[in-house]
Amino acid sequence: MKDPRLIVLRPIVTEKTADLKESTNTVCFQVARDANKIEVRKAVEALFGVKVVEVRVVNVRGKQRRFGRHTGLRPDWRKAYVRLVAGEKTIEFFDQV
Repeated sequence: MKDPRLIVLRPIVTEKTADLKESTNTVCFQVARDANKIEVRKAVEALFGVKVVEVRVVNVRGKQRRFGRHTGLRPDWRKAYVRLVAGEKTIEFFDQV
């Protein structure tokens, strides 16, 4: 298995993810582009010591941006919605919101 810190890159903390955490015990992470659901599940369980029920992965396309007359493209990235077992302790990143 790859190093879990290379799979789970950063947490995504927004109003939508805060609502998901409260209602369905789901947290959101930016993950490596080549990571699959099984690798994300094992990485979250190893890093945070929690049990995972379900993982959903989404590929996000980079937006086109302009600076004057020049155009560029932000990089594509991948995010994962990870649902934790009911009654499981929460992850510290999401408690600070």
